[in-house]
Amino acid sequence: MPTSMAIASTLFLCIYVSVFNLAHSAFVGVNYGTLANNLPPPSVVANFLKTKTYVNHVKLFDANPDVIRAFANTQISLVITVPNGLIPSFAGAQSVSVDWVKSNVVPFYPSTNITLILLGNEVMYNKDKNQIAHLVPALWKLNSALKSLKLTHIRVSTPHSLGILVASNPPSTGRFRRVYDRVIFAPLLDYHRKTKTAFIVNPYPYFGYSHSTIDFAMFKKNAGVHDARTGKTYTNMFDYLMDAVHSAAKRLGYGDVEIAVGETGWPSKGKPGQFGVSSEDARTYNTNLLKHVNSGKGTPLMPNRNFDTYIFALFNENLKPGPIAERNWGLFNADLTPVYDAGIMRTGGGGTGTRAHGESKWCVAKLGISATALQANIDYVCSTTGVDCRAIQMGGACFQPNTLQSHASYAMNAYYQSTARNDFNCDFSNSAVITTTDPSYNGCRYQAS
Repeated sequence: MPTSMAIASTLFLCIYVSVFNLAHSAFVGVNYGTLANNLPPPSVVANFLKTKTYVNHVKLFDANPDVIRAFANTQISLVITVPNGLIPSFAGAQSVSVDWVKSNVVPFYPSTNITLILLGNEVMYNKDKNQIAHLVPALWKLNSALKSLKLTHIRVSTPHSLGILVASNPPSTGRFRRVYDRVIFAPLLDYHRKTKTAFIVNPYPYFGYSHSTIDFAMFKKNAGVHDARTGKTYTNMFDYLMDAVHSAAKRLGYGDVEIAVGETGWPSKGKPGQFGVSSEDARTYNTNLLKHVNSGKGTPLMPNRNFDTYIFALFNENLKPGPIAERNWGLFNADLTPVYDAGIMRTGGGGTGTRAHGESKWCVAKLGISATALQANIDYVCSTTGVDCRAIQMGGACFQPNTLQSHASYAMNAYYQSTARNDFNCDFSNSAVITTTDPSYNGCRYQAS
């Protein structure tokens, strides 16, 4: 992800796309970020992705149990992340990684389809020498922990920003940062070769475009850039960056290691008058990217390859610091309406932000609301005449999952449906949000308007 976003965001959902014809056999995902105060709860997001989109691969930048639980029985493939700070301890006693897996994977698997664990995020960029030194040993320990618990279908990797390269222009000169190339990247690539896992990088053409290179960044028709060392001509910046990474790996003798895209994307809004930043620009980049990575053409130095590609991001996130663009990378607004048509909706549709007349609505708790506020909402609603909260009591159809987030959403919706269903009936001191995606799950049914 963008460097500033790597620090600011905590949860992401990621994209895989295997073919361009999404309506038939593709599998799709997007980065699911939660640095906002207006997002729907994870259960609503999971149900929306399952029923309204072609997304079925989700990547989290932590191991939030409420989110992991929300994706149970959806068949959506989930990627979870170990915090950077735990890397040194993971490299120590095997029991540390075993205990982490027992706490963060075992209770949810296989109901939640966890397929990949990421050990940290852009560890090399953060420049913590203790974390960097222990990264490869920790990868091996976590991999061994999964094997010891017979979770061999779950893989382990770690994503990198392109700051790992000291040279990339032209691609044939690609080289990892000196000293780290032999000390860190050679054993890291050896880990990937032996475990048959992908070396994951986060290329962002957005951070390298200009007026003269916008078509090159957007996969549009352009004159191309020639690499005299290899005789290859590049028609887009994505291939240019990917081949620089490949060249760096090949220089160390690991040109055979698979490379995947951890994050890439384009913002839909920037500062007033910012060139190349609009919903149409974001749509152009993402749709052209998906066509390209799934075309089977590969890159000039990696021909005939499809790349697992994770696109940033699911939502616009209104609490991200920095420039306006930082808060506008999402495919969807907080109310789940599309920002633009990225081709992943089952029913199609662009980013008008409107709802069909007469469409059902539900009121649910926002993500990130304090336990005190959620409990206060439950207490208020369940003491209100005419609202039935028996479903969230022990033994009730909606008691599980037994979390304040889930119970509060059910109670707040029950209150909203018992009133005139005006938007102000779903406020709860700005701790609730209206959604058009049914939050019902398994045997728990949410009343609808």
